Amino acid sequence: MEKSTEIEALVFRRLLNHLRERNDVQNIDLMNLAGFCRNCLSNWYEEESNKMEVSMNREKAREFIYDMPYSEWKDKYQK
Repeated sequence: MEKSTEIEALVFRRLLNHLRERNDVQNIDLMNLAGFCRNCLSNWYEEESNKMEVSMNREKAREFIYDMPYSEWKDKYQK
């Protein structure tokens, strides 16, 4: 399909925005229902970045996914 990469990127951004807005949904709930959570996404982001030789570590990846430092998100939203 033409433009599939752009469409996939837009869908991914939409998923991230949805998860950022739904901070009431805990990662454990996501894991139990869907088999993945925000931390999984950050791990995948880190792994794929490094495969493409883009320097990425776990903390930077989580900050990207959570749109804030992970420790801050945990303090604000983790129950």
